[in-house]
Amino acid sequence: MENRIYSINGPVVTVKDTSDFSMMEMVYVGEKRLMGEVIGITKDKTTIQVYESTTGLKPNEIVEGSGSLLSVTLGPGILTNIFDGIERPLKDIMATDGAFIAEGQNVSALDEEKKWETKILVKEGDEVTGGMIFATCQETPLIEHRSLVPPQVSGKVVAVVKDGAYTIKDSLIKVQDEAGEIHELALAQKWPIKIARPVKNRRPISVPLITGQRVLDTTFPIAKGGAAAVPGGFGAGKTMLQHQIAKWCDADIIVYVGCGERGNEMTQVLEEFSSLVDPKTNNLLLDRTVLIANTSNMPVAAREASIYTGITLAEYYRDMGYHVAIMADSTSRWAEALREISGRLEEMPAEEGFPAYLPSRIAQFYERASYVDTLCGKEGSVTIIGAVSPQGGDFSEPVTQNTKRFVRSFWALDKSLAYARHYPSVNWTESYSEYIDDLSDWFDKNVAEDFLKLRSEIITILHDESDLMEIVKLIGSDVLPDDQKLTMELARVVRVGFLQQNAFHPDDTYVPIEKQYKMLKVISYMYAQGKKVVAKRIPVSLIIKTGIFEDLIKIKYDVPNNNLALLDTYFDKIDKALASIE
Repeated sequence: MENRIYSINGPVVTVKDTSDFSMMEMVYVGEKRLMGEVIGITKDKTTIQVYESTTGLKPNEIVEGSGSLLSVTLGPGILTNIFDGIERPLKDIMATDGAFIAEGQNVSALDEEKKWETKILVKEGDEVTGGMIFATCQETPLIEHRSLVPPQVSGKVVAVVKDGAYTIKDSLIKVQDEAGEIHELALAQKWPIKIARPVKNRRPISVPLITGQRVLDTTFPIAKGGAAAVPGGFGAGKTMLQHQIAKWCDADIIVYVGCGERGNEMTQVLEEFSSLVDPKTNNLLLDRTVLIANTSNMPVAAREASIYTGITLAEYYRDMGYHVAIMADSTSRWAEALREISGRLEEMPAEEGFPAYLPSRIAQFYERASYVDTLCGKEGSVTIIGAVSPQGGDFSEPVTQNTKRFVRSFWALDKSLAYARHYPSVNWTESYSEYIDDLSDWFDKNVAEDFLKLRSEIITILHDESDLMEIVKLIGSDVLPDDQKLTMELARVVRVGFLQQNAFHPDDTYVPIEKQYKMLKVISYMYAQGKKVVAKRIPVSLIIKTGIFEDLIKIKYDVPNNNLALLDTYFDKIDKALASIE
């Protein structure tokens, strides 16, 4: 019996009196065969959310099941590509349909005609298990694509092709399992987006993701395999911070998900990423990047899928042994999509109209961040950096508060800092990182044993300044004793000379961790020596007149990243400046 549409409410479609569908099954809706997913089943009706525009859809049109879960195609050709929320290639669609996606577009996610020079790593008679690498090809000049045996397949190799050029659908090897069933493996495979890919073992987090941004690496670090939230109001600089991290962080692969953002902003991202040069390799940054664009005018249900599509692609490259960073911009738009669909389903609303299951959905997403031993015996990680766009910059709203529960790095962006041209506009009093203890051994071994002590010192200076500012606002700075005036001056050096960074300056856009440490060392030395001078009742105003504070602020520009030995000369500069007034 054919299943037909009973009712249509925006992206929500119902079918009456059927038991043909299973939960989370992918279905094709109507004459245009719109892609949808089963999200509710009762005795009387089946509820489907449609990932495309339902304009023009009518009752009594046919709904067909696919027999499989909503899945993405995984294989060579993902990198450098731009997909929508359900992994349709936007470049291919534009070539046939123009600027807007037509309903029912059935375009293959990956190029099925292109041939890849493939090297086969197994031979007839070999035993293979799920997750093993059976073939490799050069996906981009930077990234080798490692084709994996699907996790559910294991057995004996009974047929193998020779090394050569093959499409993603060509059968490369045949595996016979214990039951005697033959599995043909190609370069491409499918995986359901809402199910996390299996791993051999989750490792404890112990290595930082180095971003080259001082305020992050030194004060609020994130670990590889960790999760961070970047909350901030409109204009606070969330997208720009994510661009900087994508460009400079030491991840092998970047997955950038534009979820419900404005079309013009997403266009800027796509154009920028297409032209950016990877500073480490001088190749295009796009050679190790995949972009998922789901703009605010695209169907609301696909907004939810885009987040899961992005994390599944990230897990796939993690399973090959790569370190992947995924930027989700912004999870607030994803939560709004959940709220809209929940309203159409007439579910009981929770705080601010969001569904009661909002916390569990946010948790499901961030819990897929991981540092793992993969099934193929390599190490890989997925690091999630999710932007949050609270309405009116109110961090007490549900999405920000629930995100805070499931991430361990919280980089609160401050609109007033952004308007004062202080970038990255990370507020040092509201932000925090809980990864410090996990990363302390790495910092001790790879940077210096006193690195975290120096970090604590500058954070203390900043918090002391925050307390002193309350007094200054009331009665002015002249009444402060000289030791507190020194703290205020050093805090200015930390804020302007260390935390503020210029993305357009060749030496300041990215700062190696060694330079960050040496800058801290110089600032700490100035503080210690300044205290000694103040203890002799010499006023801070005389220290200011020497210009030493301004010299420290300009270190970020005056000391090139390839000549860090210059930083050692600043200890003498400080001594000479202070000696001149004693």
